[in-house]
Amino acid sequence: MAPKVSDHILERLRAWEVEHVFAYPGDGINGLLAAWGRADNKPEFIQSRHEEMSAFEAVGYAKFSGRVGVCAATSGPGAIHLLNGLYDAKLDHVPVVAIVGQTNRSAMGGSYQQEVDLLSLYKDVASDFCEMVTVPEQLPNVLDRAIRTAYARRSVTAVIVPADVQELDYAAPEHAFKMVPSSLGLSSYAPVPATADIERAARLLNEGEKVAILVGQGARGARQEVMQVADRLGAGVAKALLGKDALDDDLPYVTGAIGLLGTRPSYELMQDCDTLLVIGSSFPYTQFLPDFGQARAVQIDIDPHMVGLRYPFEINLVGDARVTLQALLPLLEQNMNTSWRKKIEKNTARWWQVMERRAAVGADPINPEHVAHTLNELLPDNVVLAADSGSAANWYARHLRLRAGMRGSLSGTLATMGPGVPYVIGAKFAHGDRPAIALVGDGAMQMNGLAELITIAKYWQQWADPRLVVAVLNNQDLNQVTWEMRAMSGAPQFLPSQALPDVAYGDFARSLGLGGLRVEKPQDVASAWEAALAADRPYVLDFRTDPAVPPIPPHATLDQIEAAAASVLKGDSDRTGMIRQGFKAKVQEMLPGHRHTEDDA
Repeated sequence: MAPKVSDHILERLRAWEVEHVFAYPGDGINGLLAAWGRADNKPEFIQSRHEEMSAFEAVGYAKFSGRVGVCAATSGPGAIHLLNGLYDAKLDHVPVVAIVGQTNRSAMGGSYQQEVDLLSLYKDVASDFCEMVTVPEQLPNVLDRAIRTAYARRSVTAVIVPADVQELDYAAPEHAFKMVPSSLGLSSYAPVPATADIERAARLLNEGEKVAILVGQGARGARQEVMQVADRLGAGVAKALLGKDALDDDLPYVTGAIGLLGTRPSYELMQDCDTLLVIGSSFPYTQFLPDFGQARAVQIDIDPHMVGLRYPFEINLVGDARVTLQALLPLLEQNMNTSWRKKIEKNTARWWQVMERRAAVGADPINPEHVAHTLNELLPDNVVLAADSGSAANWYARHLRLRAGMRGSLSGTLATMGPGVPYVIGAKFAHGDRPAIALVGDGAMQMNGLAELITIAKYWQQWADPRLVVAVLNNQDLNQVTWEMRAMSGAPQFLPSQALPDVAYGDFARSLGLGGLRVEKPQDVASAWEAALAADRPYVLDFRTDPAVPPIPPHATLDQIEAAAASVLKGDSDRTGMIRQGFKAKVQEMLPGHRHTEDDA
């Protein structure tokens, strides 16, 4: 039998060394499904519970492997469901290719069932490359360009294949007019800025007395070079959330996360510096960067479309972070004034003491900061971490100290709810020999995570290391939004929108053959983490946490504090708890050395 278009698509994916496709079936891709059967399920079809989860799993796979993530879905609703996960990839600059079905060509324009104008629908999310295959000869060019463009632009691309085209006999493009042949492969490359621009940047940085460095995910491959530059300039280093694993948190001059979910020493670093070097980050919140005119600034980014954003940089260097820093280092002079670095290290050391004290504050029943802080001491050296959006991201950002070899990520720019669990599923297909942990809120767990436990149960036995821990911060509240209402709007908690039902997450996990445990006492937190990390199967930990523990920034403005206070006067349903916990949390920042415990509260 002659190979079909669908056969060739899978063959070409294999040629690009694609090993997994995260997908959900439907009749719009029946041709592809039949081809998978003929291809002995290679690349492996990974069945999620929902197309959005397929996209998130492809994003997680791409984030943690560095390889392109591929997802597939049927026409109409299936293609629509992919969109949120694809936008997550687009906004976080992750290479993902979507292969979607479409109704037969003969039905197009006829208001046919499940007919959606997919070229229009996808033209924004896959703006770098989105094409529909209408004749076999368009392949392999269209698929090759989709994969190559996703890698080169670190973005989303889409290939739309009508159902009847999937069933056509494949015919390669000929050596003829208006035929477009194609070839495989994309060699690695590392662009470096012009020598004159690097020299200008070095002069500017050498003139700085109080240098701050901000790194993002683009600096992940330049760990040693960032450390050398920081030591040469006597600088402190703050990290955008997507760059949390770009540099070790145990380094005394690494101030941690920056921004709404950031740390006080990062805030102080930016407030007091006179020079700023941004490496591989498009951190969006300008208000957390130095005041305009306060600092002279240099940016390094591989994407020319992303330089010059967020701050009035004097010099924008377009290049790979590692090779650019290697070219810059010989031109940098040793900063002999150590007072700035000592101040940064002192502020950072004090911050970690504050975090330890805040984690020890009593709560009803468990302080969520205690959950994250306890995990910090137990993290395996090669762990892969994902945090969901919401208050869980605060504790991930502020409490977990990542070391070399650890990986971590979340939905950075889109900040969508629900990717935590599918991210670690994708990670396990990229790194089946590494333990994975998802830190999620109960809202995200109810939105997406519960169903994806079924996906975990379906596949976990093929992973070399079966450990995958889903930690649910179960406070029966959509907590981040509740606190944003209080701090930004002065509005009390609106229970009809914010209150969540209690769910027996551990019981559900056990019903699937996974491990599961509800934790309701602070003294049981450490042993629960230890049990989950020693288990012979994936594990769900249901931590009953206190919704009154405030996730608001440690550098909250007076306006935010006044707004939160106003919400009490307007009758917040949890006013007693929020006042108690907010006061206890704030006290920890004022104590110079005393270790505050539950008994002190």
